[in-house]
Amino acid sequence: MAEPKENVLMEKITSLCKRRGFIFQSSEIYGGIQGFWDYGPLGAELKRNVKEAWWTTMTRLRDDVVGLEATIIMHPKIWEASGHVATFADPMSTCRQCKKLVRSDQIWDMIPENAWAQAIAELCPSGSVESPRLFNWAKGKGKHLAPNLALVRNPEVTLSFLAERVNAPGALPLTTKELYQYLATDQFNATGLMNPCPHCGGELTPPRPFNLMFKSHYGPVESDENVCYLRPETAQAIFAQFKNVHETARQKVPFGIAQMGKAFRNEVTPRNYTFRSREFEQMELEFFIAPDEAIEAVTGAVATPAAKGHPGEPQPNWGWQMWHQYWVEERIKFYAGIGLPRTTLEEYWQKPEELAHYARACVDILFKFPFGTQELEGIAARSDFDLSQHERCSGKPMGVFEEELRTAFSKLPPEKQTALKERYYQARLKYLTKMGVEVAKAGAEAQEDADGLAKGQYIPHVIEPSAGVDRLILALLANAFTEITETDAKGKSETRVVMKFHPRIAPIKVAVLPLLKNKPELANKARAIFESLRPQMMAYHDEAGSIGRRYARQDEAGTPFCVTVDFETFEGVKDGPQAGVKDTVTLRHRDDGRQERIAISELLPWLLARVR
Repeated sequence: MAEPKENVLMEKITSLCKRRGFIFQSSEIYGGIQGFWDYGPLGAELKRNVKEAWWTTMTRLRDDVVGLEATIIMHPKIWEASGHVATFADPMSTCRQCKKLVRSDQIWDMIPENAWAQAIAELCPSGSVESPRLFNWAKGKGKHLAPNLALVRNPEVTLSFLAERVNAPGALPLTTKELYQYLATDQFNATGLMNPCPHCGGELTPPRPFNLMFKSHYGPVESDENVCYLRPETAQAIFAQFKNVHETARQKVPFGIAQMGKAFRNEVTPRNYTFRSREFEQMELEFFIAPDEAIEAVTGAVATPAAKGHPGEPQPNWGWQMWHQYWVEERIKFYAGIGLPRTTLEEYWQKPEELAHYARACVDILFKFPFGTQELEGIAARSDFDLSQHERCSGKPMGVFEEELRTAFSKLPPEKQTALKERYYQARLKYLTKMGVEVAKAGAEAQEDADGLAKGQYIPHVIEPSAGVDRLILALLANAFTEITETDAKGKSETRVVMKFHPRIAPIKVAVLPLLKNKPELANKARAIFESLRPQMMAYHDEAGSIGRRYARQDEAGTPFCVTVDFETFEGVKDGPQAGVKDTVTLRHRDDGRQERIAISELLPWLLARVR
């Protein structure tokens, strides 16, 4: 029987992360705690650089986005209004035998990763049934790999069920999933075949909702009156503070509010290293736009996408579809700017039946991780649901007033006014009835909202690009990981790792190395250069070991440039166009090992142009 398959690339990446100080298991000396991770020296710098790049791109380089930093714990009614208290749950099953919890929607992602399932796949390739081999496996290794699988507990009965299915007249070949289900079933229940526990093969309970929010209490007494939650996302604080930001930042719709920060989700089964964790960081933008009815009243028509790709600079007549496409393209452009070109990403446009009830569209930006293609970021068109919910639940107005809209609306022909008001009325009515507002009351409130539109008032809609910092860090690590095999003159081969980070987000931007540490003039000059660079960027000084080993260490850390102070720095370049020139250093490029001479006086501006 073949050995259980492993994700070799993922093992190499996690090993490097531990060995070089990118990522450590939280609380490791006490056995660790699942779903929590610490970032070491290199990881902390990498993460800081990614967040700084996002913040600069989203806020400092734009006139229409401002920032917010809100608390992790907020009033619990915020989470009631957003729906998190009632509906923020994953389906969870419990194994009746081993008692482990499993996310029901991840069962068939987890099963192929386990040794018992891999062994069965080897015994029955392409869904073929090898009953004698299965019987022998159940009596032998199966007892250790899957002790609670029906095949192991009662092989005769389980294999008889399987034989009836396989030998039935006109029977189609078994799928791999069906094979696992038959081998987990020794008696049919009301739903037929059983799903096996990924861990031990045992019987799983029916799915039940499991709320993902971490619950706590504030104040000195634990009671129902002071329940609070660790935020499961950063977005709701933006919505709750919308009016304050809108009034103090002197922004006019369309504009955005950006926030980075910690979020917490009590995941049933954290998995795939840092990809799905219980504590993580988000980078979210809520970009507020006018409803299409307001845009049409002011500009005469609403622009919609004519083709794929970036629609260009924002225009006054853009509707929600144009803004949504714009932010999809802007986010892909951001990823290209930090080393994940479009060719490494996929766009998944959610189908209508996959969308949240309030969403008009959502695009998931995916990356091919070693464990599969998974989501990096979602860009959702969330309609006016969020601000509407907080207005309805708090009793505080969340709308805006625009004199330009009021004036434009008054100049429209009566039939145009009626048509726009009717569309806005229907949209508001749909939201209110969806939220359970009594029909007559919903109609009256929707009519009031439609009349308000004619007076220049509306509740903004939202485009939300929401990205996970930790998922992005993992994607950057996987994308940068490169193995290079080199053979020396004696024919001996050696494989080493080069982390090809984009210079903009590399943890260390430049390493300064004296060729020999026992030569004071080289060591002192290298130290002086290092001290001149470190105020401007993350620089590293290293004088231990041979120059080749130091280069290799920096390659593993992902340092894009190494600067070596050598004898030619003092004596002058020996040959080439710079022959005789002093005060130069050797500049080594990480990705191809290329070396060039550069004047010390030109070093700082040369580096700054490439690492910022």
